[in-house]
Amino acid sequence: MKPQEIENESFRIIDSEAGAHGFPADQWPVVRRMIHTSADFEWQLMTQLHPDAIRIGVAAIRRGCPIVTDTNMARVGIRQRDLDRFGGVVHCYMTDARVAETAVREGITRAKAAVDVATSEIEGGIYVIGNAPTALLRLIELMDRGQARPELVVGLPVGFVNAAESKALLMERDVPHITNVGRKGGSNVAAAVINALIIMAGQDKP
Repeated sequence: MKPQEIENESFRIIDSEAGAHGFPADQWPVVRRMIHTSADFEWQLMTQLHPDAIRIGVAAIRRGCPIVTDTNMARVGIRQRDLDRFGGVVHCYMTDARVAETAVREGITRAKAAVDVATSEIEGGIYVIGNAPTALLRLIELMDRGQARPELVVGLPVGFVNAAESKALLMERDVPHITNVGRKGGSNVAAAVINALIIMAGQDKP
């Protein structure tokens, strides 16, 4: 089978096994791609989407908004070639010298320091967190202070310490977000969310 045939058949199987999932038509393509990436139907049960997340995310991508990620794995997983048509660029600051200096000087994680460095890029953009709860907690802190104003937050950190808690805090905010309940997450799933939005942004676009 050709790659597109494999993907199409995978989606057919997911749709069949998912049954009556309850997600609106604009949200299901995102959740379905999360399931497709992980082969995990639990995403059907634990994914939480702000009512404006899809509309805002697609519009931001069409405007060529910056996308900031907390890992290079998420960065390379996002389809830059498809994003190019909108003029968007994906950034990851984890290896930035300023991040390393800040982390050492302040005794914090690089993920947290990277959020501080990326603050100017967050304005009007999409922040994608697939690994570090400390990054999501710092982003929420900056948003609460009015120092960070992302259009959309994809908050899917994974782990046993503060992963579930950071996502619970995100769900309490009115900023458009895509996240989940619990410890599961991952950069691959976070990238899949953005790829789904990129595909949707390209549909019916002149």
